[in-house]
Amino acid sequence: MKNFGIDVDPREVGLDAQRLQRIDTHFRRYVDDGRLTGWQVMVSRHGKVAHLTSYGLADREANRAVEKDTLWRIYSMTKPITSVAAMMLWEQGAFELSDPVSRWLPEFAQPRVYVAGPAARPITVPATEPIRVWHLLTHTAGLTYGFHRVNVTDELYRLRGFETDAPDGFDLAACVRAWAELPLAFQPGAEWNYSVATDVLGRLVEVVSGQTLDAFFAERIFGPLGMTDTAFWCSEDRQARLAALYTPSSGPTRAVRADALSKKVTRPPAWLSGGGGLVSTTRDYTRFTWMLLNGGELDGARLLSPRTLHYMTRNHLPGGADLKAFGRPLFAETRYDGVGFGLGFGVVVDPVAYRTLTSAGEYHWGGMASTGFWVDPEEDMTVVFMTQLLPSSTYPLRSQLRQLVYQALID
Repeated sequence: MKNFGIDVDPREVGLDAQRLQRIDTHFRRYVDDGRLTGWQVMVSRHGKVAHLTSYGLADREANRAVEKDTLWRIYSMTKPITSVAAMMLWEQGAFELSDPVSRWLPEFAQPRVYVAGPAARPITVPATEPIRVWHLLTHTAGLTYGFHRVNVTDELYRLRGFETDAPDGFDLAACVRAWAELPLAFQPGAEWNYSVATDVLGRLVEVVSGQTLDAFFAERIFGPLGMTDTAFWCSEDRQARLAALYTPSSGPTRAVRADALSKKVTRPPAWLSGGGGLVSTTRDYTRFTWMLLNGGELDGARLLSPRTLHYMTRNHLPGGADLKAFGRPLFAETRYDGVGFGLGFGVVVDPVAYRTLTSAGEYHWGGMASTGFWVDPEEDMTVVFMTQLLPSSTYPLRSQLRQLVYQALID
């Protein structure tokens, strides 16, 4: 087990060092029995790293250990970055949250909504209101993902080649045009459904800013925050640092390599997925969380106003509802009670209902390869967890990590 890059004695920031070791002991078992191949966790409080540990292998077949600069596929942890990008443009007056997205993406001018019938003959009706920017930020637009396998609309996405990726040769603009041709799962604003909405938001960023999404991220977010290792793909000189991907197995190792997926970030992507395309390091993503916790600014670089961040991280679901009441089921292990949704983040509104030791107002999200992060303004704390197992619903890693981090707080 490796321990490096710690900025402060945990006691100085109200954490018990021995209790923090429980995090390592617990997650070490996941590697020792083969459920995970490797992981890395960083716990920061008051802007200082109090706990940073790595364990296991970034690439089991190459016998390459997890290092401080290991690159991880963060999948949907890309979404908060895209949401921040959109709100940076919003702060410039580029659009209002209530604006129809068809003003910039005319393919959404006349959306239709699925109401009945099989995928071969879906019955649809016109949308009663336009898809607005706010709907994209809150996953209430009626869009979906092909991999959900719950609704007929999910099947329609798969039939068009959208499951966990896009058809060959599609760029982001082509993806958005194709999604606009498919029926919505529900009327805009009527429900919450995890979806390609953030990818559409990324295309909105491109059109409004006049830059490709990777250029906007690099110039406006990664450069100012010093996130030097975060990008949509790994150049050849960085590929030796890339963690391989694994999926669960009933065999003796309990996790097997997913080679087909592992190769997707070793070359420039055909489409820039603002919903799930980035590769990053634990240190880089922690710098992003520090910017959030610090009200939109880090080391003199201000991305957002503190008031904008506060607005983004409040529950925006109608009537203050949580995801259990307003959302469609995502994964069996996902906890919906007591969690709302803001503009790009899950937001804890009731820790008791959430049945997890955390604070009201804590905001978070995770990625498909079991990564996760959260920001807790009340405790002045951020946590980033990186690993490499698909899908994220395999084990309750994030809820276990929360209880292990919060039990170490002693002030």
